[in-house]
Amino acid sequence: MESKQFYTCKCFMTDNIFLKDYKLHVRFITEEQFRQDYEALLKRLGCVTQQQFEDIFSQETFLTPEFKDLVGCCRSRNVTLSCLSELLEEEAAPRVYRFPVFNKRFCEDLMDELEHFERSAAPKGRPNTMNNYGILLNELGFDEGFITPLRERYLNPLTSLLYPDCGGQCLDSHKAFVVKYDMNKDLDLSYHYDNAEVTLNVSLGRDFTEGNLYFGNMRQVPLCETECTEIKHKATEGLLHRGQHMHGALPISSGQRWNLIIWMRASQERNKLCPMCNRKPELLKGEGFADGFTRHL
Repeated sequence: MESKQFYTCKCFMTDNIFLKDYKLHVRFITEEQFRQDYEALLKRLGCVTQQQFEDIFSQETFLTPEFKDLVGCCRSRNVTLSCLSELLEEEAAPRVYRFPVFNKRFCEDLMDELEHFERSAAPKGRPNTMNNYGILLNELGFDEGFITPLRERYLNPLTSLLYPDCGGQCLDSHKAFVVKYDMNKDLDLSYHYDNAEVTLNVSLGRDFTEGNLYFGNMRQVPLCETECTEIKHKATEGLLHRGQHMHGALPISSGQRWNLIIWMRASQERNKLCPMCNRKPELLKGEGFADGFTRHL
């Protein structure tokens, strides 16, 4: 039987955007087009100030003030790690940091949209070889307008300071996905390391109990010499860590949990040595960011 190539209609990304604050479905191609089509209508619906209008486009509306303050500190001149001590909480596991990333409302709205997509008949890829349930965010068109700006504008200033020794200053690609833990599906995640130089793991929420994360040592340390540290993962908060830091997720005992995970990659580092096989990479062509390797012609 001849295989089929499935596509998504572009209109789902441009013609069916719902602005919840104004109970309005809109079409967005460019900001100029959007202003021409909707500025007058939005003013009648209560979007009367320039700030309110800009907030429709601004990524910062769903980032927490604490995260924005942290990033602002990282962008300032002569900043050092000691300057971040009041804004950044380091966990018991070495070089694992906790901070609030998204506000609660955004997390809830995102999970609602993810559940709508999950229930749809659209074709879906598996997020990775470990998780059976979840969603690849590039399949929803989230790379260009959401994850890439988040990495470049907000996470890079932070990773440059915290992880300069493992590519934190030159992260240039990513793989972003959401994983789902449920009593009738995946409960936990085995001890592993990531295909990443730096990882951000954000707990989006839903009602669940247990399911803490645990961290051991870097992957190069033998398992017999490893002691693990358990870390509670709270909704809206992110844990930032090195990708080669061994970790896992304990089973939830009730409810459902969604986590947004960004594997951030530095081709400058992985072009020298594949982080998964510890050999010089043998490259194959891939789509999008693929696995983050580059070839200079």
